[in-house]
Amino acid sequence: MPPSRSRGRYEARGVSPAKEDVHKAVAGHANLFSAAFCRVVPDFVAGGEDWCNIIHADGCGTKSLVAYLWYRERGDAAVFEGLAQDSLAMNVDDLACAGAVSGILAANTINRNPRRCGAEVLERLIHGAELFAAKLRDLDCEVFIGGGETADTPDLTPTFTLDSCAVARLRRSEVIRDGITPGLAIVGLSSTGRASFEDAENSGMGSNGLTSARHDLLSSFYAKKYPETFDAGVDPSLVYAGPYRLEDPLPGSSLSVGAALLSPTRSYAPVIARLLKDPALRRAIRALVHCTGGGQTKCLRFAKSCHIIKDRTFALPPLFRAIRAASGSTLEELARVFNLGWRLEVYCEPAAVSAVLAVASSFGIEAREIGRTEAARGGTNRLSLRLEGEDIEIAGH
Repeated sequence: MPPSRSRGRYEARGVSPAKEDVHKAVAGHANLFSAAFCRVVPDFVAGGEDWCNIIHADGCGTKSLVAYLWYRERGDAAVFEGLAQDSLAMNVDDLACAGAVSGILAANTINRNPRRCGAEVLERLIHGAELFAAKLRDLDCEVFIGGGETADTPDLTPTFTLDSCAVARLRRSEVIRDGITPGLAIVGLSSTGRASFEDAENSGMGSNGLTSARHDLLSSFYAKKYPETFDAGVDPSLVYAGPYRLEDPLPGSSLSVGAALLSPTRSYAPVIARLLKDPALRRAIRALVHCTGGGQTKCLRFAKSCHIIKDRTFALPPLFRAIRAASGSTLEELARVFNLGWRLEVYCEPAAVSAVLAVASSFGIEAREIGRTEAARGGTNRLSLRLEGEDIEIAGH
C-alpha cells in the first residue's frame, strides 16, 4: 500500500503528533552529534574538551487534566505524585537514550490556578518528584532534583501545568550517536504489565497522546462539569466524545479507565543503565528510541537511509484497543500518536539481542525482537509496521 500522511482526530484537536513546526524551528541549530537522541552541545558547564552537555525539557502534557478531573471528582491529591513521575520520566528517559544515566540534575516548573488547585497539589507534585528521583537512584540511575519554579498564573492557566528540565554532563565518547543504520535488530520493551520497580500494573499510557485519549474515552459529563479542561474552539464533536467515566472498568483490564489513563509513565532509565554498564553491550547498541512524540514513527527521525521493519510487534494492549474502538481511528493514526504497547526500542547488532532480552527480563519487563533494519531504496527513510495483522507503510521526511 502507498505511504500515507493522514493525521485525523489528533491534529483536528490542534495538536501535532510529530511536532513538525518545532523540528523546523530548531533545524540548523548546533548539535555535536545529530544522530543522538537529544541535542548535544559542548561542555559549557565545565569547559572540558572531551566532555559535552545534554539538556532536555518536557512535561506531562494534558495528562495533567486527567489528574485534575480525578482530583476534583474524588478529592484525592495523591494522584499528583504519579504526575510528577510522568514529567521527570519524559526527560530522564530521553537523556538515557543519548547515553546519560548518571549525574542528572532536574528542575520542575509548575503553573497553577490557585482557585482550582490548592496547596495540597503543590505539595504532592514536589514530594512526588523527590520520591521518584530517590527510586531511580536506588536503581543505579543518578537523578537529583535541583529545585524549580512555582507560579500562580490564573490568567494564563485554567487549571495547572507541570513541566521539567534535566541536564547531564557526559564524556563525548559515551554518547550514543551512531543513529539507526541498516543491518540492525530491533528489540522492543513493553510499556505494559508491572516492572519489578513499579508499585502497580501499568497500562502503557505514558505521557503522549492524552489530548486524544482523554477526549475519545471520557464522556460529555466532564465537558459540562469542567469547561476549564478543554479548548472551546475545538469542534464540539471532538470534545469528551467517549463512552466512559473515570471509574468505569476498562474492557479487558483490571484497571478502571481513569487509572489506566493516569498510569505513571514507566521509566526505562534503570534498564538502560544496566545495558550500558556492559562495555560489549554498549558497543553493540547503536541507537535507543524513546517512542514519545510521534509514537511508533519517531524512529524515522534518527534513521540514515533505512527501511525500518517492525513486523513482529506486540498485541494492542486494552487501553489502546479501547481508544481505537471509541474513536474509530485507523491503526496508522494511532501509530503516529501512541506507543501502542512498547515505548523503548533498542537498535543493536543481531548478536546482542539475547543479552538485551535478558536485561529487560531481569526487571520483569516483557521484551521481544520486533524487527530489523535494511537499506532503503533510493536512500529515503521508510517504516513498515505490522499491527494487528495490518501492514502500514510510512515514509520519512
